[in-house]
Amino acid sequence: MSDRAPLGGDDIPRGAVGVRTAEAPPSPIAPVPEVPERQRRRVWNRRRAHGRPNVLAGVLATVWLALVAVPLYFLVAASFRTRSEYLSDNPLAPPPNPTLENYETVLTGDFPTYLLNTVVVTVATVAIVVGLTLPAGYAVARNAGRAVQRGFSLMLVGLAIPAQAAIIPVYLMITQLHLYDTLLAVILPTAAFAMPVALLVMTNSLRDIPRELYEAQTLDGAGPFQALRHLVLPLAKPAITTVAVFTSLTAWNGFLFPLVLTQSVSTRVLTLGLWDYQGQFGTNVPALLAAVTLSVVPIFVLYLVGRRYLLSGLTAGAGK
Repeated sequence: MSDRAPLGGDDIPRGAVGVRTAEAPPSPIAPVPEVPERQRRRVWNRRRAHGRPNVLAGVLATVWLALVAVPLYFLVAASFRTRSEYLSDNPLAPPPNPTLENYETVLTGDFPTYLLNTVVVTVATVAIVVGLTLPAGYAVARNAGRAVQRGFSLMLVGLAIPAQAAIIPVYLMITQLHLYDTLLAVILPTAAFAMPVALLVMTNSLRDIPRELYEAQTLDGAGPFQALRHLVLPLAKPAITTVAVFTSLTAWNGFLFPLVLTQSVSTRVLTLGLWDYQGQFGTNVPALLAAVTLSVVPIFVLYLVGRRYLLSGLTAGAGK
């Protein structure tokens, strides 16, 4: 029999393995609650739905693509036909003898002048609208004063006033300012009627900028103009692009103001220049469609450049 006394609780060396001590028993592990059968089936069906193709959405998307693509195909295909082929052939069949005669007719006429006038009107209108709505939207988003908010509400009343209802007062104002039959007579009314929608989009976008960023600019010693330049302008690119694209579409496709406020060939835009292909005894439809095709290309390229910003600009402020 060994003479050594049994080890007590204080005599157990640290790190000893397999030695049981008189510590408190570990707390039992809480049982994991069982998921109800109905909830498990719901989760399983949801996962299967995510992996299953949406047939209805695919069919509707195909129908919508056909509705958009078929007119565009007809527009381009007919512009490569002669007048006799346009009247006799199947409109959806490929041109049997493609020709550039229609484009030559368009480009050798007054089409370049009309195109240049339209570009000037569009660029000037976009510059005015963006240049005014950006600081105005910044003021409305940052100033909760009653006067500013009432001015904003009054500006939005313009959404309910169509251009057709105000064409006579606009005509009188343009003639009194001696601007009749000038490009400025088209630019100013177009910009004025595009302003309410542009201001609404710009204000909602600027309201999404976190207030902490404005406070950080203030702590750094930046004033309102510095914050507008260094903070608001970089973060407002989606809204600026959205406003620019939609204002460009409005100015590019404008017909009422050029029709009423201009007269001479030197101030004519594309929407009025298309009447040149209508004669006394008929219309040169293939040449007209060639002019339409050429007039669509610039605005289509602008849409492709700014399309990734359109969704974020249009949905700005939707969560508030």
